[in-house]
Amino acid sequence: MITILGLGAGELEQLTLGVYRSIQRASHLYLRTKEHPVVKDLEEEGIAYTSFDDIYEAHDSFEQVYETIAETLLTKAKEQEIIYAVPGHPLVAERTVQLLLEKGQAAGIRVRVEGGQSFLDPLFASLQIDPIEGFQLVDATSFERGQLELRHHLVFCQVYDAFIASEVKLTLMEMLPDEYEVYIVTAAGTSFESLKKVPLHELDHEAELNNLTSVYVPPVKEKSVLYQQFDVLRSIIAELRGPNGCPWDKEQTNVSLKKYLIEEAYELLDAIDKEDDDHIVEELGDVLLQVLLHAQIGEDEGWFSIDDVIRTLSEKMVRRHPHVFGSVEAKTADEVLANWEEIKNNEKDRVKESVLSGIPKSLPQLLQAYELQKKAAKVGFDWDDVKPMIEKVSEEWNEFQQELGEMNEERMVSEFGDILFAFVNIARYYKINPEEAVHATNRKFLKRFSYIEMKTAEVNKDMKSCTLEELDALWEEAKSKGI
Repeated sequence: MITILGLGAGELEQLTLGVYRSIQRASHLYLRTKEHPVVKDLEEEGIAYTSFDDIYEAHDSFEQVYETIAETLLTKAKEQEIIYAVPGHPLVAERTVQLLLEKGQAAGIRVRVEGGQSFLDPLFASLQIDPIEGFQLVDATSFERGQLELRHHLVFCQVYDAFIASEVKLTLMEMLPDEYEVYIVTAAGTSFESLKKVPLHELDHEAELNNLTSVYVPPVKEKSVLYQQFDVLRSIIAELRGPNGCPWDKEQTNVSLKKYLIEEAYELLDAIDKEDDDHIVEELGDVLLQVLLHAQIGEDEGWFSIDDVIRTLSEKMVRRHPHVFGSVEAKTADEVLANWEEIKNNEKDRVKESVLSGIPKSLPQLLQAYELQKKAAKVGFDWDDVKPMIEKVSEEWNEFQQELGEMNEERMVSEFGDILFAFVNIARYYKINPEEAVHATNRKFLKRFSYIEMKTAEVNKDMKSCTLEELDALWEEAKSKGI
């Protein structure tokens, strides 16, 4: 059997009587570390022990250290009953204890956890905070930014050194102002307790960091500091549509917002084309605004919420990427797409639909043509070579010219559409998105035409008074300049 004891948060006087007596009676006492205030007192009383401090030097990661300690203890416990003592309380920030509880039963070893004062009790007293207001304890050696709740009392434990403090600082500086005040707490509740308030950017400048050090981040009260958090943005959108919100936002429906979603998407494409990062950030925000407005309308009407949107998307991404989240192999993009389509086709029990179903009618027509052809190609309705595609363009051009002789407007429109559709087929063969191609050409035309306007204005000449040859010369000039 392994009995796990907590050495408490401070000195010998704070050790519980039961734990003290168990330590005194122990024949085989093991300590995770001797770097604890109470150990010196135990040594003076003649208590013998074995510590695992040397294992920390032998491994590169804390997880390897903890795994080694746990395996060593389980092996020893097969020969004799042992006492294992850890700082604080055994069930607060003690990975080795969790490993022993997980592996003990499989190894045929009984693991019993006894008490000990957690470092949290004196920490709360020193900082004068009440955890019922919202409290989060985070292991500074292993955490993710997404798990941090800045509106709660936030404590990072195990801030052993400047390197770990730096990791904490850099993560927090992505979320909080550089001058935000945090507290460095060392040996809380002991006679040598240290409590120091520092601006966040100086967190790793403290020279006295050790294994008894924690960092306390007070709750953020100002909403503006939390603007980067998704739930704060969600609350802002809800307020805009709330009883005291914006009259315009409150009037909107999913239908009335359709045009704005399209506009914002195209403005984002324009920012991407310009490679303007700041503009991309702004336009991505505008697209996200549209998503949140649609979701808020759904929530207001009782249909759905943004939680449903996110959950549905998360489930879909995991389900359609078994090569990432499962055991399926897909080494190329083509294999990924094949898996995606197969999974997509098997997702719903539904009446057999047309191969061409599912293409949004609101798509721009060139893009719609592209998607129609792509879906048809998946069932074999496609040429394997580009030559017949080019011949089809010539055929459609000849048919259009024939209709010009008759000047039948309806037939001319139809045949001209056929020409464009045939060109889209060629674009698809060469993996060119026709919508993007036309978009790029439009931008190019705007720039070159603007150049012509500028040049004619420089000589105080009206464009209408210029000959086509003069304007065309300026066009070629713009072209030669790479415009």
